[in-house]
Amino acid sequence: MNIKTLKIFCDLAELKSFTRTARLHQISQSAVSQHLHSLERALGLILIERDKKNFNLTPAGKKILEYASQIVKLHEQLVSAAAEMTNTVAGTIKVSAIYSLGLHFLPPILKTFMQQNPTVFVHVLYSTASEVYNAVLTHSVDLGLVAYPEHNPLLKVIKIAEERMVVICHAHHPFSQRQSLSIKDLQDQKFIGFEEKVPTQIAIERVLRKFNVRVNKVMEFDNVETIKCAVEIEAGIAIVPETTVTQEVARGTLKAIPLIEPEMYRPVGVIYRRDKVVTPAMEAFLQALMKKTN
Repeated sequence: MNIKTLKIFCDLAELKSFTRTARLHQISQSAVSQHLHSLERALGLILIERDKKNFNLTPAGKKILEYASQIVKLHEQLVSAAAEMTNTVAGTIKVSAIYSLGLHFLPPILKTFMQQNPTVFVHVLYSTASEVYNAVLTHSVDLGLVAYPEHNPLLKVIKIAEERMVVICHAHHPFSQRQSLSIKDLQDQKFIGFEEKVPTQIAIERVLRKFNVRVNKVMEFDNVETIKCAVEIEAGIAIVPETTVTQEVARGTLKAIPLIEPEMYRPVGVIYRRDKVVTPAMEAFLQALMKKTN
């Protein structure tokens, strides 16, 4: 029995998935099973009911989870205290980010941070907004990166940036010749959006309603990469963060036109649990993220 095995058990209990737990720890599903079997053998207890349809902790598993969670948290505190004593910035940081931030906003920050802190390993997971919140709340990750951060009494929220939103279209679309657009110019246009529950789409819909603009929504997706692909095949136009289309604009496969009436900016925030032990490595990473606003 070791700390890693206890941490894997805690994550497995929270995520209720061998696949997601394996992805989080960057190991195979069979390795997750081996850790679980090892813990069960060491304790002489069955911790998880073997049912292919459902995932449930046994009564013993629920009790062991309470102790295991405490031990894992104490271990984090110990590592943090030792690092502070030696002024060492080292360790692993687990970050869950929505796709657009993880693929476009985070990489340049991460590159600089890793160059300055070579003894810190940052593990990034790409997720939907709801998955990011869940991962942070269940202690599965240390930090979350989201757009339009929501208030939650259990979470600390730090605003780190605002991303300008632009209209994107194919190079052959009439909008491609425009220098700017009003939201009213989008009336009756074929529109490709995010899924309804995505915070960015909620904000877009709010602006459309405010200006009494109707679009013809022909497709919706849960991530910006698929939206861009749909616009590239001339399925319609879309509103996305400007940072997500710099490569396509440079290649000439998409045109990005600023919205000026009204201007739209997407707030970006980092979230973590208020009761989270902030290690020196986490503090250094938070500082790197907050420099984005300067």
